[in-house]
Amino acid sequence: MDGVHDLGGTQGFGGVRYAPGAQVFHAAWEMRANALYALCARRGIINMDEYRHAIERMEPRHYLGAGYFERSLTGLATLLVEKGLATAQELNVLAGGRFPLALPAAAGRVNAPGRHRYQAGDAVNVRNEHFSGHVRMPAYIRGKSGVVVAVSPAYPFPDAHAHGLDAEHEPTYDVRFRSIDLWPDACDAAMVHVGVFESYLEPGRAQPPVASAGVALADSA
Repeated sequence: MDGVHDLGGTQGFGGVRYAPGAQVFHAAWEMRANALYALCARRGIINMDEYRHAIERMEPRHYLGAGYFERSLTGLATLLVEKGLATAQELNVLAGGRFPLALPAAAGRVNAPGRHRYQAGDAVNVRNEHFSGHVRMPAYIRGKSGVVVAVSPAYPFPDAHAHGLDAEHEPTYDVRFRSIDLWPDACDAAMVHVGVFESYLEPGRAQPPVASAGVALADSA
């Protein structure tokens, strides 16, 4: 889904603030929220993809105004209500007011049919698709071309896994993109690496060589 959470490659948000040695937790409730999420994941009550999607579904103004652990707690609470393990009324009582939950989910989708297998050196295109459910593909690579440089172990397809559908395992590919292809008018020369699931890719054409550039690394969405 195209949502406020997908900020990769987006302009106007300034530099990433980073303080070496900063505290992980700043309040006791943050530690408890993190422990609850980890416990539910370890016991199989939730999976990582549906947890990510629950955070993506937060009301945009709430998402932008919330910190990391508030987003985590909102996503977890939403899933527990949707799974019938808690009620919104119970959460409201505990919070002493309205406990904001994420918005309802759209339908998911299964793995792409007729997928291709790739190996290092293969040229690929990222499918130019717009989908309302959970997607682990950053929007800034949609419709772009790159080259596979490595293959990672298979994992359940997130677009299905987040929605409780049958999710076949498929590999992710470390795809190298040229920054000029991603942001033609607003970038320094660099190579950007993104982990891309097989269902998001299709065979592409070989790219022309470019001048030597630095390397920027990026994870999947």
